[in-house]
Amino acid sequence: MKQGEFVWYELCTSDPEAAAEFYASVVGWTVELSGLPGIEYRLASIGDRQVAGIMTLPSELMPPRPIWFGYIAAEDVDATARQIEAAGGSIHTAPQDIPTIGRFAVVSDPQGAVFMLFRGLGEPPPLAGEQTGSIGWHELHTSDWEKGWLFYERIFGWKKDAALDMGPMGTYQLFKTDASSIGGMMTDGQSPHPYWLYYFVVDDIDAGLERVKAEGGTVQHGPQEVPGGAWIINAQDPQGGGFALVGMRKG
Repeated sequence: MKQGEFVWYELCTSDPEAAAEFYASVVGWTVELSGLPGIEYRLASIGDRQVAGIMTLPSELMPPRPIWFGYIAAEDVDATARQIEAAGGSIHTAPQDIPTIGRFAVVSDPQGAVFMLFRGLGEPPPLAGEQTGSIGWHELHTSDWEKGWLFYERIFGWKKDAALDMGPMGTYQLFKTDASSIGGMMTDGQSPHPYWLYYFVVDDIDAGLERVKAEGGTVQHGPQEVPGGAWIINAQDPQGGGFALVGMRKG
């Protein structure tokens, strides 16, 4: 795992069983109980590659709403957590071990967007970002993207890519960890709290949209074409967890 790479995703929700059925249908994942002792934790997979977890919303999570979290690789979880705190961020769960799996911490950037730090005990097989069912994009909605950028560049060494002019919505700044962009960040004056939004890859955006509606989800925006020819939608699952889909249009 390389410092600054997104390596895992986790949904905390009020009804993990229903959420598992929803995402299995919409994204195409296979979801099974992990068998971890003391916790009902579900693992979502593409073939034999695990990509995400689904668990019950912790009572201490504030605000108490279903939410997707991203895990970002840290070569040293403890040292990176201290750097985040020194840079104006917060530590919500101090670094601790997950037996046989790795070490993690729950943190947030100075604007309040929450994410996880993680260092695993093994190396997962690579997963192409454009593969159906993978997480193809990472988007930060924040109160000040320029301040947010300075934080993530300092902590993880991310590099700027293209900056897109969105007119009245301002600048959309792409970022990368190596040769290819993996996400973007923007100032979002309409959101009451900064957050990360994760895009799941589908093979047909219109079919994906219909599956969202058929399974009880809500489409909030789109389909909208984005640079490169793909299309996106923003949506909520039936429990209220926000997510997005990205894919080509076949119709």
